[in-house]
Amino acid sequence: MSRNSYELGIGLNDDHSALAESVRRFAERDVDHDEMRRAVERSGDEKFPTFWQGLVDQGLLGLHVPETAGGDGAGLLTLAVALEAFGRTIAEGSFVPTLLASAALSATESKVSLELLPGLIDGSITGTVALGEAITAQREGADLVASGAYDGVLTAVTADVFVVPFLVDDEIVWAAVDAASVSIKAQDSIDLLRGAGRVQLDTVVVPSDRILTGLTATRMHSIATVILGAEAVGIISWCVSTASEYAKTRVQFGRPIGQFQGVKHKCAYMGIALEKARAVLWDAAGALDRGESTADFAADVAAVIVPDGAVGCAQDCIQVHGGIGFTWEHDAHLYYRRALSIRAQLGTHEARAAAVADRALAGETLPTDIELPAEAEEIRGAIRESLVPLSALGEDDQLIALGDGGWVQPHLPAPFGRGASPLEQVVISEELARAEIALPQLLMGGWAVGAIVAHGTDKQKKDLAIPTLQGEIVWCQLFSEPGAGSDLASLSTKAEKVDGGWVINGQKIWTTVAQFAEWAMLIARTDTSRPKHQGITYFLLDMSATGVTVRPLREMTGSALFNEVFLDDVFIPDDCVVGEVNDGWNVARTTLAGERVALSAKMEAYATDSDLLKFTTGRDLGPTARVRVGELIAESRAIDVISARVVLKQLSGADVSTTSSVGKLLGMALGQAISEFVVAELGIAGAVVVPGQPSDKAIEQLISGRATTIYGGTTEVQLNVIGERMLGLPRDAA
Repeated sequence: MSRNSYELGIGLNDDHSALAESVRRFAERDVDHDEMRRAVERSGDEKFPTFWQGLVDQGLLGLHVPETAGGDGAGLLTLAVALEAFGRTIAEGSFVPTLLASAALSATESKVSLELLPGLIDGSITGTVALGEAITAQREGADLVASGAYDGVLTAVTADVFVVPFLVDDEIVWAAVDAASVSIKAQDSIDLLRGAGRVQLDTVVVPSDRILTGLTATRMHSIATVILGAEAVGIISWCVSTASEYAKTRVQFGRPIGQFQGVKHKCAYMGIALEKARAVLWDAAGALDRGESTADFAADVAAVIVPDGAVGCAQDCIQVHGGIGFTWEHDAHLYYRRALSIRAQLGTHEARAAAVADRALAGETLPTDIELPAEAEEIRGAIRESLVPLSALGEDDQLIALGDGGWVQPHLPAPFGRGASPLEQVVISEELARAEIALPQLLMGGWAVGAIVAHGTDKQKKDLAIPTLQGEIVWCQLFSEPGAGSDLASLSTKAEKVDGGWVINGQKIWTTVAQFAEWAMLIARTDTSRPKHQGITYFLLDMSATGVTVRPLREMTGSALFNEVFLDDVFIPDDCVVGEVNDGWNVARTTLAGERVALSAKMEAYATDSDLLKFTTGRDLGPTARVRVGELIAESRAIDVISARVVLKQLSGADVSTTSSVGKLLGMALGQAISEFVVAELGIAGAVVVPGQPSDKAIEQLISGRATTIYGGTTEVQLNVIGERMLGLPRDAA
């Protein structure tokens, strides 16, 4: 089984990584593929598959159960880490349904929990949960009496105990029912490795000591979302790696199919779906473990994102494999079937999305605080004390002090920054916000400083980097050209060597704030005989130089943020070359990396979830609109959590090189989708601008937002980056 860096990853700490690796090794060793295929032909469940004792020996059946009940007490997040790794095997049997039952029993302090949990942990009995509609029960004293049936109960035929819901006096009540008290009939299941059945109750008396006090329908759904969702993340992970590996090796028309953008982009979207699913599942499991009041909200978000993501990725995996993927012999359909089964257990998409919308429209919010390691508090005091004098300064003096103190870009080495570690950067950001100290808006200047500090001369750093950090210099970026666009290596602007410097001729376009900029970052070709990524030099251009003409470009918004810049015999002195001549591509990459990080989060200038809620709260929304609101809120939360996980990965020293591309795609698409929703929901009122009315801002955001998936690297370019760097797909043909 081929493995890539993206294959295991709900957990972020070393313990979780070690657990995932251990479970992966166990699954590869003990879950026999040939036996699994034989189980497919049997179309029935084995109560104890061949690897069952291994699950017991690994302690996986009690990983999440509290220590007071005989388990390891590791919680749902740790269990989710294990389930992602195990979920890649599409194993048969009642492992996951038994986990559902033990998790439900662990969520209550009822006596029956202490009675049943030991057997579920040591593997001597199996269990399952009926996640469909509740059947009506009547009270007889403290007991319940019920008749009715539950359909589609996972591994019903082999279960010893059932956790089932009853509707009692308009309230959902959960109880544990023994297999001996019900009749069970196997049903044809879409999942060929984990069957389902009908559980029939005929005037069954449920004693009061079998009622799971305190377990609500909402909390049971949250638990099921995390456990089934973690398995679904494993399915997504398998689909992503299997599809991308096939796309690397399958040759069609003389090329690996992964080189064709249609296939590459499909695989890239699968990788994005994996990152989203991991993020929201991690968020929900952690919130449940911590007992946060918002845990069920986080689980509702995961329920919108994860099951549909698993089904979509399984479909795409089959598509990438073509006819091979449609064969019975290939495993892809088994993962597809399992994903469909999981999605069905968690209810309709409409119900899941509406639940998110209801919470958001009722004013519920989800925290975005990052839980920092203990070392953060050790450095917080010194940082807070250092910022005290800055708070008392006037605006101009404060800007100078921020630049001189290295607070503006603290990751840079002193004196430009503070040489701050990732953890220190997070704490500095938090403390600046607490002290209400606003940093200067460097815009492109932040990218220029990064390139100059990394590659520039001492004079360039003194004359340009330091004043920029003090907010004194406005920069623009002269990279894109009419004939090159995002393909910067195809630039045609030429620089010819003359005495004391260089003469530049060419044209640049899509240059933000060029009409106001004092300095520019410029790349130009200095050696046409070299390959296109070579022979490029990085220059610093004084925008007041003779021969520089700036012509604003009126955009579809009616404004002119972008410009085209004409360079006619513009002289740039030798001391304005950054780095080595003909090595400008490496310098430019420093700038480009900074740009993509800056664009990876949601941008307040465009539509955000705050705009969405401001528009929809108190508004009479139809069912379809309500579902769409839930989808957009869930998407927004996924982006927030991905950003938080990026920070935590950086704190641990992990590589997050492709995450900026993922963040840009998701963030920019979200802004466009929100503004499109608002304008469409307004109907005819969305076609006219009425000052002070919702249409005023919404139309502006809608029109201006079309640029977000173009500048800074188009959606298609970002998908290439994700496909090639995250999934290892072959680069486009030369």
